[in-house]
Amino acid sequence: MTFKNILVPTDLTEKSKKVLDIAISMIPKKTGEITLVHVIEMIEGIEDEDLSNFYKKLRNRAQKKMDEIVLEYKNYGLPINTEITIGKRVPEILRIVQERAVDLIIMKSHKIEDVRAAEGWATISYRITIMAPCPVMIVK
Repeated sequence: MTFKNILVPTDLTEKSKKVLDIAISMIPKKTGEITLVHVIEMIEGIEDEDLSNFYKKLRNRAQKKMDEIVLEYKNYGLPINTEITIGKRVPEILRIVQERAVDLIIMKSHKIEDVRAAEGWATISYRITIMAPCPVMIVK
């Protein structure tokens, strides 16, 4: 199966680049595209007006970092779209999957320790895997 529209959620850390490397290796260069998405988690219970400058600063920092990441991959010959959104991570990622007709999500996840295994079931990656309408690849 060939994937042509891959979504890569990122927290903008170095570990996320491993996921982007995998996405780039899996997609056809001339017909595929990658969307790199970063969701700024919204703080509940506080009016948006009170935090508008805070979210603006976070968005600007995230855009600068995403621009740097995309620039590092410019010689790969395929489009890397970026999207920054503010909200709850899982619903926002799923919304973008629907809007962009994504056919594969590749995302990182942490290893779950046996001692605290039950705590790991509510991770973002687990919830995306269960609810996504397309295949999901988890990278550890």
